[in-house]
Amino acid sequence: MPFSQEIMDAIIPATLVGPKVTFTGTGDPEAHLTTFHTQMMMVGGSDAVRCKLFMSTLAGTTMYWFISLLDGHVTSFPQLTKLFRAQYIVNRAPPSISYDLFDIRQYQGESLKEFLHRFGAQVVWLNLKDERMMVHTFRKGIVSGPFSESLIRNHPKTFVEIRRRAVAHIVAEEKVNKKCTCMVPTRPRATGRP
Repeated sequence: MPFSQEIMDAIIPATLVGPKVTFTGTGDPEAHLTTFHTQMMMVGGSDAVRCKLFMSTLAGTTMYWFISLLDGHVTSFPQLTKLFRAQYIVNRAPPSISYDLFDIRQYQGESLKEFLHRFGAQVVWLNLKDERMMVHTFRKGIVSGPFSESLIRNHPKTFVEIRRRAVAHIVAEEKVNKKCTCMVPTRPRATGRP
């Protein structure tokens, strides 16, 4: 077993719930480590417990890699994560750059709600802080229509303002669509009686 005797002797408390994540060797190792750290932050555990629980997230070829490590070689969780990263570095997602945001365009037929969600997810992924850039790229990426015209007439200063205005526009649009699809009652036929 690659773990040191100290890690092997550590007892995992029966009340501790292990992470619900698996790594098979094909995904991004950083994403796996982030998910693992997040779940472990919720439940706690010592360095040795983290090592043991991390081992339980490995499946397939990653488990073969793990058991091929030298006996007693792993003495801490930081060391284990370093070895893990080094082994699966080729799977890391290429780093995104802020100019990738300029590639996001609203598709033909894509609703404002869907585009706003996709654009917002990319902003989070890129960890952008430049409000002017976010506003500019959003305005460039949105298809021509009533909402884009409102952005031209009244320039938003922040992405938060765009999001607020977009949500108000989406709600209004949904109400109009709902009203249009409702059946209009027909006028009752005259019965000839007053």
